[in-house]
Parts: sequence; C-alpha cells; structure tokens
Amino acid sequence: MRLTRQQTVYLVAAIGIVLATAAILLSMGRVPICKCGYVKLWHGEVVSSENSQHLTDWYTPSHVIHGFVFYGLLWLVFGRRLSFGARLILALLVECAWEISENTDTVIERYREATIALDYYGDSVVNSVMDILAMVLGFWLASKWPVWLTVTVAVALELFTGVMIRDNLTLNVVMLLWPLDWIKEWQAGAFQPGA
Repeated sequence: MRLTRQQTVYLVAAIGIVLATAAILLSMGRVPICKCGYVKLWHGEVVSSENSQHLTDWYTPSHVIHGFVFYGLLWLVFGRRLSFGARLILALLVECAWEISENTDTVIERYREATIALDYYGDSVVNSVMDILAMVLGFWLASKWPVWLTVTVAVALELFTGVMIRDNLTLNVVMLLWPLDWIKEWQAGAFQPGA
C-alpha cells in the first residue's frame, strides 16, 4: 500500500508527536521501563508497583475508549471538513497532553489521595506510549465500525473492567474529579482478603 503525500505528512507528524511526548516524559523523570528491569506484554495486578509500567494492563481498554470518544467528538465537530489524518493528529495531541499531565506530580498525588492507587507513582514511558497507541487503535476502529458496535464495545469494556478490578474509565474520571468515599471503599474492598 502506497501512502499519499498527505498521508505521509500525517504519519510523520503522528510519529513526531509520540516521540516528543516520550522525550517530555523522560525529561520529567519518568522511567523508560519498569524499575523491575523487564517489560511484560501484560501486567494484571492492579495494586502493585508494576501497575502502569508494562506494555498493557487493566487500564489499556480505557485508552481504546479514549480513541472511540475522540473519533466521535471530532466527527461531530468537524465531520468531513477535516480528513481522518487531521482528526487523528488532533486526537493524538489531546491524548499526549493527557499522558504528560497524568504523569505530573500534582496528578499523581491526586490519584494517590482520591483513588485506590496508593502505590501509583506514574507511568513508565513505554506504558504511556502503548496507552497512546491504544487510543490510536480505538480511533481507527471507531472509523471502521458502525456507531452501534463502537458504543457496544465501549460499554462492554467498561463493564468488564468494572467487574474485574472495580475500576474503569468512568470511575477513574469520577474519582479524579469528584472523589466519593463510598466508591473508594467499594474499590478497596476488591483487594481485601475475602472480598
């Protein structure tokens, strides 16, 4: 498959945005990979110093959903006036800005205060890059799937992660912006013996 000149420009811009984000995260003191010294494809233990340190984890579906949401919002705002590539670049800028802000000391402390993420000390750079790529996957899937399927998959991912770890994108946003004690207690109960 041969890319058009415009597609090549978007691809180079996208790669540049992701590399710049990785460089910013490194300059902020984020570790390139898990301090444990290795990289796993999947890390499934939420209450762990290795959470958000490997390629994928229980929060990867949230980033896929980011892609769904960004695609839908940008389609509603711009429709066909902006090409897929231009809309993807805008989505990448938002996702990368989130990854940078999520890894500031202020937001990390907010997570530690308001959520069950007591051992959270920020994402590794490799995890942040994979989160960005998960958003790109969600964006691309939303461009190919009918709306009903995108919505169904988003709801299924939210329900699945909610059941499995008592956390998901919705709960994460609520607890970051408006922490509720009953949610925090319910979430913490998932990680107690006999819960």
